[in-house]
Amino acid sequence: MSVTSRYREAWEGFWREAPAEQGAVFWDAEPILTAGAHLALFEPQLAEHGLPLVDLGCGNGTQTRFLADRFPRVLGVDLSAAALDHARRADPAGQATYRLLDAAGKGEAQTLHAELGDANVYMRGVLHQADPDDRQPLVDGLAALLGERGRAFLVELSEAAKPVLMGLAQGPDGPPPKLAPVFRHGLAPGEVADEAVPVYLNAAGLTVLASGDLPLTTTEYRADGTRIELPSKWLVAGRSV
Repeated sequence: MSVTSRYREAWEGFWREAPAEQGAVFWDAEPILTAGAHLALFEPQLAEHGLPLVDLGCGNGTQTRFLADRFPRVLGVDLSAAALDHARRADPAGQATYRLLDAAGKGEAQTLHAELGDANVYMRGVLHQADPDDRQPLVDGLAALLGERGRAFLVELSEAAKPVLMGLAQGPDGPPPKLAPVFRHGLAPGEVADEAVPVYLNAAGLTVLASGDLPLTTTEYRADGTRIELPSKWLVAGRSV
């Protein structure tokens, strides 16, 4: 199984139109506020810091480059070739490497694991965007990348984020400028119940080792000048020890 063509085409369209400059995309916040905050939670849970790190759903690579300063080998993977074009152009020094990957595709994650060996995985805001039938195969692919020793850090919008986003979208002036393309390309957040994420992980043979709440910082601001933050849940998962 691979992800639906609708999902792939939506992301290609979004990234083809996205501006190149950092911060122009709704969720492309400064790494110190995103991956930096996540690492403070993730790194204490790592069994082996020296494993390769895969940024699954890396988009334009802003967080990937930040992670590449802190791990010996970082690979950014994404379903969208247009996103990877952005990532490579923004990383002329080659801090990280980038590769097209459909993690829900049968065998693609296993093939990458055969090349890398066990890896740690960072995945931010990917599952809630996937079509329902793609979610378990995606988590199965994540588990394949981890192998026996790897750990995964997942951040997903919580159920409480949807009314916030819908409220922004339905304001009198329409959605804020950076949010509008998300809706235009059909990338509005899906319906992933908070309790469903651990179920997907368990079904893939993974155990939740730590979890909590953390606002997901965006690059967009409200009319009063405050930055928009979305409620989110984070989890660290790995094989049972």
